[in-house]
Amino acid sequence: VTKLNKYGRALLGCTIKPKLGLSAKNYGRAVYECLRGGLDFTKDDENVNSQPFMRWRDRFLFVAEAIYKSQAETGEIKGHYLNATAATSEEMLKRAQCAKELGVPIVMHDYLTGGFTANTSLSAYCRDHGLLLHIHRAMHAVIDRQRNHGIHFRVLAKALRLSGGDHLHSGTVVGKLEGEREVTLGFVDLMRDDYIEKDRSRGIYFTQDWVSLPGVMPVASGGIHVWHMPALVEIFGDDACLQFGGGTLGHPWG
Repeated sequence: VTKLNKYGRALLGCTIKPKLGLSAKNYGRAVYECLRGGLDFTKDDENVNSQPFMRWRDRFLFVAEAIYKSQAETGEIKGHYLNATAATSEEMLKRAQCAKELGVPIVMHDYLTGGFTANTSLSAYCRDHGLLLHIHRAMHAVIDRQRNHGIHFRVLAKALRLSGGDHLHSGTVVGKLEGEREVTLGFVDLMRDDYIEKDRSRGIYFTQDWVSLPGVMPVASGGIHVWHMPALVEIFGDDACLQFGGGTLGHPWG
């Protein structure tokens, strides 16, 4: 993610809370305060789409205003993952196009609820138009926690890399959406690296050579806060995105 001009550290993000109920203007204000305070990204929650209290166009406009204002005041590149997930692929691409016209650098998609084909369409659009694509894994737990006939998240992560995306939620090892450490690091490597050796202890049963297929940046998000920072940096390194939603907005210092 070179055009952000941020090196040597993990990217910091924040999911705007409360999930639902803010007006577009108040939502934009929350985005501005987070970005102005020093975060790199803010994020639409996966449930935030186009509800009666906040239609998607209104949100996009107020968020774009917040991004430009915070960029001007800090001199850094800022972004907000605008949720482009919609009922149809055409509507999804319309929202992505609107985000591009507003100059927002990144959009978001729920790739399991939206579907792999819709995700591949959006990924191709983003690549052609210089947008980053943040992938949320909403609905994954219904699929990957079913031991008998589910699909392990390692497989879903590989499918996403094939489909296309720049960020993917990968669990945190610590916090709310925990995963077993070795297994989580196994699919984090499958997302980031070009060549992964077979390692059964981490659940990698075959050597995987991705050749030149672009990697995906892992995103740690869910129930983490500032006290988890040392562990997260040790686990994920600096090539990751750490997102503190309630950990930012629920903190007395913000």
